[in-house]
Amino acid sequence: MTKIRHRHLIWDWNGTLLDDLDLSIAVMNTLLDRRQLPRLDRTRYHTLFDFPVRAYYERLGFDPARDSFERLSVEFISGYDARRLEATLHCDTRTVLAAAKAAGLQQSILSAYRHETLVEIVTHFGIAAHFAHITGLDNIHAHSKVALGHELVRRLGVPPAEILLVGDTLHDLEVARELGVDCALIAAGHHPAKRLRLSGAPVFPDLATFAAGYGL
Repeated sequence: MTKIRHRHLIWDWNGTLLDDLDLSIAVMNTLLDRRQLPRLDRTRYHTLFDFPVRAYYERLGFDPARDSFERLSVEFISGYDARRLEATLHCDTRTVLAAAKAAGLQQSILSAYRHETLVEIVTHFGIAAHFAHITGLDNIHAHSKVALGHELVRRLGVPPAEILLVGDTLHDLEVARELGVDCALIAAGHHPAKRLRLSGAPVFPDLATFAAGYGL
């Protein structure tokens, strides 16, 4: 066990605190079925999903001459938002957030999800009070979170060495490195443990193990 030395936790949302893996697969399968393209299961999804999302759509076989990335983004997000409350928090989300608060840590969310909808769903789950800042994108295209992250770190006024970003994808690690903050990865979301471990970052199978590992 390593006693946490950070003052602020920056959490990713989708896949890290919110368990939306199966929902994301189901919504994308709707798009694929409409075009008679091969469906996703967890294994294929974990192999193909990545950032930038545009490249992920290309790997799925969508024809850019027929379906622009912008059109596909609207179709996916419309389907996801219509079903967003089918997703639930990971089973240990509330416990870990409370433990971090009890340990005196401040917490924020940094997400590629659209900001207004992000605030709405975090509030829906009754956990908004845990966060000093809830930060999402101003569009639906799930581009990089780096620029948002730099702005968030400036707003926090906390030295980067005292910030830990917790996510579930290699993009979260890329963001952390760009921001100069530490990173821990949870292998219960959109990238599988095998891919995450190849990065050399600390990887935990779930939030409870992460919390135990950092003494929360």
